[in-house]
Amino acid sequence: MTAAVVSFHHASRFYKTVIGVGDIHLELLPGAYGLIGPNGSGKTTLLNLVTGMLAPSLGTVRVFGQDPRTDRSILRRIGLCPATDILYPNISGIRWVQYLTALHGFSSPEARQLAEVALEKVGMCANMHRPIGSYSLGMRQRVKLAQAIAHHPDLLILDEPFNGLDPVGRRELADLLRNWIDEGSSLILASHVLHEVEAVTSAFLLIHGGRILATGDAHEVTQMLSGFPVEVQLTGSGLGLVAQQMAQQDWLTGMQFSESRENLTLRVRDRRPFLDMLANLATLPGVGIEKVDSPDGSLEAAFDLLLRVHRGEQGLN
Repeated sequence: MTAAVVSFHHASRFYKTVIGVGDIHLELLPGAYGLIGPNGSGKTTLLNLVTGMLAPSLGTVRVFGQDPRTDRSILRRIGLCPATDILYPNISGIRWVQYLTALHGFSSPEARQLAEVALEKVGMCANMHRPIGSYSLGMRQRVKLAQAIAHHPDLLILDEPFNGLDPVGRRELADLLRNWIDEGSSLILASHVLHEVEAVTSAFLLIHGGRILATGDAHEVTQMLSGFPVEVQLTGSGLGLVAQQMAQQDWLTGMQFSESRENLTLRVRDRRPFLDMLANLATLPGVGIEKVDSPDGSLEAAFDLLLRVHRGEQGLN
């Protein structure tokens, strides 16, 4: 049986009367996970529990089977790229990464070599000797990632790692992280931008209000939400006839035309009978369906729908 990399046993963290995370109970096996949620949802608190920066108010957290608060040797196996910025403007990138790598127990020459390799991996080879204060936000983000991977951790934790990167940098980071996963290392990537997570891994944890709402991949969440209304937009001609034929169906929860009447938006409770009926209607004279678009097929739409379900708004028309 494969041992869990991270396990939460009914773990909660309170800030006086505010719940940071509440009753988290799950195990993360080796692999890559996207931790997805809006700002303030509890992502950073959860990551701080994993790294031992915070202790749970209730329950337990274990990393590689150990308590990260009491067994600090676990930190050698973790690489952390925090959301906070680097605050040492007068130190060069290479010296900063070397120093932090040495804290994991490497000699100064070993730490220097590891730092150089890591900075080269993140595209900072030409600028590693410049002071950090002269770096752009994207360059500082790359240096933070370098110090997180330099000591070859078994678990890499990244909190909003794409912040400040231009499109080229985002693509390069996604490629680097996919290679990291392919080499067999584990990863937790926290972000509120869903397509960034999808570029790296299909496994994710949806967090909101300090609670894990769902785990799995996009297909599994879509299956879980299959009983709730989804939105479909039709583009074409003869849509008035389509609307007339579908209006009395019990699986239709709402419809709306665009001003030009060339687009018809439908809210559908059950996709299968809708698609069957649409296929038949598309063959009628005067009906020309040019495009069928369902944004609810994306991970972002699934997450938004899950939040509406969580708030009791799943009956929206």
